[in-house]
Amino acid sequence: MSISASPSSTPSPLASPTSPASSMPNRRVLLCLDAQLAPLSPPPLGIPASSTVLKNITHILTTARAALHPPLIVHVRNAGDRGEPDEPHAPGWALAVPPIDGEEVVDKRKNNAFAGTRLGELIVEDAEVVVVGLQTDFSLRATCSAALARGNDVLLIRGAHGTYDRVEILYGGGVTPAKQVEAEIEEELEEAGVVLMGMEDVGAIFDDR
Repeated sequence: MSISASPSSTPSPLASPTSPASSMPNRRVLLCLDAQLAPLSPPPLGIPASSTVLKNITHILTTARAALHPPLIVHVRNAGDRGEPDEPHAPGWALAVPPIDGEEVVDKRKNNAFAGTRLGELIVEDAEVVVVGLQTDFSLRATCSAALARGNDVLLIRGAHGTYDRVEILYGGGVTPAKQVEAEIEEELEEAGVVLMGMEDVGAIFDDR
């Protein structure tokens, strides 16, 4: 898989959102977390399942954009530290699927995308939030948990999120495969109240219900 984009293809951290937020709160949100070129590049820079996750996120965005009543689509972009692949304006910082007019871009520095950002202003507390993106055991876990705590209904789509293999420092340096880490977090979040959906459900998720 080949992924290429210029860092200038996405707004700067100081840029305004792609369009003003609607005065009418949107009750359904597609939240795309940290779907950036670095983690969605081929391994080892990217996650092991980068090709599949990118394909699925692209399909989900396409489906949501084509819905009769599209959800509010919010792209969250992580700002890494200096020298990291997702350092602002580095090639890996750019969004892998560029936003279009009407979609919001929120930059963050913490795992919880609500912390220190305007995300809470964009997502009303009774909105249904459909979550995709990265990394399953960091930003995605923290942000889903925060959304539940706010009172949001949270849907997580299997196959549209991912992470890296986990090195078990406390257990002799063994490695837990990313797929197992993803399954562990899915189970944890489901127990907390997140609704797990499959790629086969994507069309119905964005239908009027």
